[in-house]
Amino acid sequence: MNMQIELVPRERSQVIRHLMQFYLYDFTKYLNIDVDSNGVFPDYPGLEAFWTEEGRKFPFLITSDGAPAGFALVEKTESGSKDNDYYLTEFFVLQKYRRSGVGTQAAYELFKRFPGRWKVTQVRNNVIAQAFWRKIIGDYTGGRFREKFHPELGNPSQYFVT
Repeated sequence: MNMQIELVPRERSQVIRHLMQFYLYDFTKYLNIDVDSNGVFPDYPGLEAFWTEEGRKFPFLITSDGAPAGFALVEKTESGSKDNDYYLTEFFVLQKYRRSGVGTQAAYELFKRFPGRWKVTQVRNNVIAQAFWRKIIGDYTGGRFREKFHPELGNPSQYFVT
C-alpha cells in the first residue's frame, strides 16, 4: 500500500465534494443528517472556504496506490488562539481502507507538515473515532496530549504539540 496525501487545487475540488457524501453518510449514525429528495446530502457548510482562504484552510486528498481513499480538512487557527495553531476540521477514510494503516499514515503526515499545537475533535457518541484518535495521538506524542470536553456538547478534543 502506497499512501499519498496531496493538497487539492480548486479545479479538482469535486473529489472532496464527492467523498464528502460518503463521510456524511457515515455520520448519519451520530447526527441527524438527511438526504434531499434526490438522495443527496446537503453541501458541507463552509467547504468552499478551503479553496478561497489560501494559507489558512487546507483541503487534502488521501490516496492509496493512486486511488482516492479519503480526505482531511486542516485549518490554521487565528494567531491569538491560546490552545492550538492547527485544527483537524474533518478527517475521513473510506471503509475499504480502514484498519490498513492509511489513516495512521495520513494523520502522521499532516502532523509532520504542520508543526505546532494541534486540536482534534470527535463527536461525543462516535466512540470508534475517539479510540482511533487517542491511539494515533498517543503513539505520535508518546502519550503527551491533554483531552478536554466541550461543556455543552460533550465532544472530546485532544490537544498536543508536534
